Amino acid sequence: MSPSIHIHKSHNVSMLLYHLVCSTKYRRMVLSPKVDRILKRTCLDIQDRYEIHFLEIGSDKDHVHFLVQSVPTYSPTKIARTIKSLTAREIFSKAPGVKRALWGGAFWGSGFYINTVGQHSNEKVIAEYVKNQGKEQEYEILHINRQLRLF
Repeated sequence: MSPSIHIHKSHNVSMLLYHLVCSTKYRRMVLSPKVDRILKRTCLDIQDRYEIHFLEIGSDKDHVHFLVQSVPTYSPTKIARTIKSLTAREIFSKAPGVKRALWGGAFWGSGFYINTVGQHSNEKVIAEYVKNQGKEQEYEILHINRQLRLF
């Protein structure tokens, strides 16, 4: 992974990286290749509309790891809420079988894990951790972006 860049806005400069982990409701194994494609496409749409940039996304059948960069005006909770709500809506819309598998309820579990990531050593450590999650044959990198862009 290439080093992150500072985001220059009119009144601030920042480099905020987060490791976000979201599990599916009931930890059900509903993250199929089709759902993974929908998830990736939706996340790329999110970064076009919001100041949330996805550096890496990894799926492990019942939870997803996101390595994201954002701006100071977005709280970690707002980032997680945005990602979870928009991806759930798209997945239910484009893969109705998933909604039936979850008994018509929510796609994501109610909570999440989020942690800040440092620019130098921790970013690489977390990216490696995300890659090595779960069973090697089941883990699939859905998206990796080695080039950051300015918002």
